[in-house]
Amino acid sequence: MSTTHHPRPVGGMEPYEGEYVYAEVLDDDHPGPRTDTQEDDRERSSDRWQGARKAARHAATAARVIAGQTLPGLRHGWAATIHWTTLAYMTDEEIRRRLVKHHLDTYTEQRDDTRTDIERLNKKAQKMAREAVDFGLTPEEAARLRSTNGELKRRARAGQVLAKVPFDVRMVQPTPEQIRRYRTTRGLGRFAGIIIPAGLATLGLVLAAPAAGLFALPLLAGAAWWLGHHPLALTQRALPADLVGPRELEPLPAEKTTVDHGLGVEDSSEEELRPFPIRDADTTEEAEEALRRAIIHEGGNIEAVTGGRREPWGWSARVVFASGSPDDLNEPATYKALITLLKLRRNGLLIEADPDHGDTCTVRMILTNPFSPELVGPVPYRAPRSMSIVDIADYGVAMDATPLAFSMAGLMLLMVADSGGGKSGVMLALGEVATACVDAAVINIDPAGTGIGDLEPAIALNACMDDDKICAVLDFLLAWCSARARQRAAYGWGNKWRVTREHPAICVFLDEWPQLSDRAKKLWIRFLLLGRKEALWGYGGSQYGTKDYLGEAIGPKLSAKMIGASRRIDVTELLGAGALAEGYRADLIQAATHTAINDAGQIYAHGLPGMPNKPMRYQVREISPAYAHRVATERAAGLPDLTHTLTEAGLHDDWNQLQKICNTTPGAPGDTQAEVPEILRLIHEAFVHESNPDFLTMDQIHDHLRKADPKEWGDWDDRDDVSRLRELGKKLSRLLGKAGVDLSTERIVELDAQPRGYYLAAVEAALNPPA
Repeated sequence: MSTTHHPRPVGGMEPYEGEYVYAEVLDDDHPGPRTDTQEDDRERSSDRWQGARKAARHAATAARVIAGQTLPGLRHGWAATIHWTTLAYMTDEEIRRRLVKHHLDTYTEQRDDTRTDIERLNKKAQKMAREAVDFGLTPEEAARLRSTNGELKRRARAGQVLAKVPFDVRMVQPTPEQIRRYRTTRGLGRFAGIIIPAGLATLGLVLAAPAAGLFALPLLAGAAWWLGHHPLALTQRALPADLVGPRELEPLPAEKTTVDHGLGVEDSSEEELRPFPIRDADTTEEAEEALRRAIIHEGGNIEAVTGGRREPWGWSARVVFASGSPDDLNEPATYKALITLLKLRRNGLLIEADPDHGDTCTVRMILTNPFSPELVGPVPYRAPRSMSIVDIADYGVAMDATPLAFSMAGLMLLMVADSGGGKSGVMLALGEVATACVDAAVINIDPAGTGIGDLEPAIALNACMDDDKICAVLDFLLAWCSARARQRAAYGWGNKWRVTREHPAICVFLDEWPQLSDRAKKLWIRFLLLGRKEALWGYGGSQYGTKDYLGEAIGPKLSAKMIGASRRIDVTELLGAGALAEGYRADLIQAATHTAINDAGQIYAHGLPGMPNKPMRYQVREISPAYAHRVATERAAGLPDLTHTLTEAGLHDDWNQLQKICNTTPGAPGDTQAEVPEILRLIHEAFVHESNPDFLTMDQIHDHLRKADPKEWGDWDDRDDVSRLRELGKKLSRLLGKAGVDLSTERIVELDAQPRGYYLAAVEAALNPPA
């Protein structure tokens, strides 16, 4: 059972039926009850305050960490900047060397500028001189040429004076005060010119673009952090490479003084640099030092003397110049002074410029004969038909004991030497090799002697001391050149003749070139220009190498040159204006006399296959006449047979006729050579004057005839061309018929309008009528 309890009112009060509200007294010590909203606000405010305090503590910690990591790097970066700005990384020695190098560069530049001016003026003068030779000079051009030559001489004298002024190392040494001033001045310059502008630019960038500053701040902090962990060594650096090496930059040795027994004090450094004779040298170091002192004494600025070597005849060494040029050693005054200082034999100093290094040369100091019989050795024996013309043969020896060995194949060679210089001996040595070849025939030409006549039994054809014979041989050789050119094209042999036993090379030796007649000179020069590809090769000998003796400036164009005892102008004409300075001192070679051999057979060579083109002196082995005749007699039975190659060329009958002409003694009863009529000679000279073209028109013939005899051939100059040429043809026909010459004018079909004239082949046929 359940009951319901109803409380009874207390104190007669009725129960309250409304809403009860809890209330309490609120004060500071006993706060009353709070609502939920107030509690949440309070908690959120407390959390924010605690978060802010925690963030502040973390930020302070991070700032302390960052500062601890970056401030050392920033301090080190600032220290490095100050280290660079004040040049603290440079030693006083580096600054000293920089100051000395500045003076040395100025010294070198002055001499280089002077040398450049001299070379420029020299080229200008040479060009004007060549134009003067080719085209003549007006008075104004002649005045300019004289002015240029005068300026060139003045500059050359100034260059010589400058070359003799040495670089005074002691005078340019800076004092300690100058070194300090250099450091201070450069430091202020860097601070004012780099540090301040860089700082201002950075500040301006940050103010103009704060975002860029905020972006750069982490980079700066990272760099500072890296520097703090990888500090740079703020020390003084080693000497840069450009300040090490030149002797002038090295510290000066401590000055030593010696008392001269009460007569005063003298500098022993001068005593240390006094030259001494090379003959006193016992070691390579002493020889190098002797040469170094001698060159310095004459004003040379050299970097080093190395490679000293004792030779059978003296010493050799390599000299490297710091400024100036090795060519300065060949200046006459310097050259003679060095010979005196080193106590060498007369002309016993040879300077060989290095072709690969312009500041270097090889100096040979000769005390005795450089070509002893032991060094040169005997002539090697060559059996008949034992070699080919393309093989390399040994002809002599160089000063450094290397052999003078080369192939004669393809050479158009000029040998120049004074009388007694060994020119004919060199030609005989070449001929001795050619006659031993199985695939080469030899022709000997000499207008004033017998040439290589000591080899006569082995020579295919001789034409000596007779201009008609010589011209006949040269005319035949030119015809052979044309025939072989046609054969070469027909055989498909390319651009050069293939030398074999059946198609041998023809080696033509011509001595005493200047003694040729004008006609023979023109023919010989034309042969030299045309024969190489056809294996018709020429080897000429002359006492002179200049145009006025050779007939044309052909020497520099030839592929190979040998120079014995010669004039200076011969050397420069053949090898260029700078040849003497480079060391080609053929002017110092002494020719033989009637009683002394001297330097006969010694040569310089250029353009020989397989041999270096450098100023090395060679000795060609002497071939005695008796030896030459003996070996030629052995070879006579095995000479190359020219029948096949001449028959193919269509020249076999001409060759036989030429043999008869050359084997006939002039004036003898059997002499069948008819005298060439004057009119035919004049017509042929017109062709020679024009370098033997295939044809000449009557107008061209008339021009030449008028120059030969204006009175005889200038009667029709007032007439029109048709009438003038008609009268010329009548007179030529009449004179040729009177002389019994079968030669008529022909239409030149190769030209427009086909004018009348003569063909070269017809003129040559008239000159050499069949027997």
